[in-house]
Amino acid sequence: MEWTIQELAARAGITSRTLRHYDRIGLLAPSRVGPNGYRHYNATAVARLQRILLMRRLGMGLPAIAEVLADEVDTRDGLRAHIAALEEERDRIDRQIRSVRHTLEALEAGAEPQMDVMLAGFNDHYKDEVISRWGERAFQVSNDWWHGKTLAQQRAWKQDAEDLVAAWVAAARSGTPPTSEHARSLAARHVRWLSRIPGTPTADGDRERSIAMVIGIGDMYVDDPRFAGMYDDAEGARFVREALHAYARTHM
Repeated sequence: MEWTIQELAARAGITSRTLRHYDRIGLLAPSRVGPNGYRHYNATAVARLQRILLMRRLGMGLPAIAEVLADEVDTRDGLRAHIAALEEERDRIDRQIRSVRHTLEALEAGAEPQMDVMLAGFNDHYKDEVISRWGERAFQVSNDWWHGKTLAQQRAWKQDAEDLVAAWVAAARSGTPPTSEHARSLAARHVRWLSRIPGTPTADGDRERSIAMVIGIGDMYVDDPRFAGMYDDAEGARFVREALHAYARTHM
């Protein structure tokens, strides 16, 4: 199958003059030129034009595009790169859509217009740490899950987290031993809460890594200054750590 220069230009949303220019500078030659001088383009030429148009949309100049195409040995590798670039662009647009949707929902709900704070990602601030502890997938999947929520769903999730923290604080203040049945039930609730986050070891059902994650989180509540005061005071944080450690080692 072949298209004439007019047909290709119409389908690609460009002009015949642009295609002739690409031919003159050696960027895209027609597959063949008929006896009447008409240019014809086959599927291979169209695939090359796909790459050119994509790179143009990404802001690349024609000389730079020519260099990229000249370095490609296998057309299939170029198409794979094309797909990867399109998927990256799609993901970027999806993030923009979610951001604008959240902004609209916040305005309609009468929320404070501090969107960078109110709609911060679930673990954006801890990206490097999440990746180092549990891998790139854990961050990406959980981050996409969080940003895919509506504003109401995000608020509900945060309220659940606040309720869990309040329950821990109340138990610590009452003098509940970290190995008690009540502390065990709170630890189980904490693990269930973690299991609702896609991409984490607890959500994936990886027992060994889940145990390590729960123990590590318990240590983090005590050792990491970012969480200082989260459970009222240092004694409360130690109570949560000991309860999580005991649960992880005996009930997971």
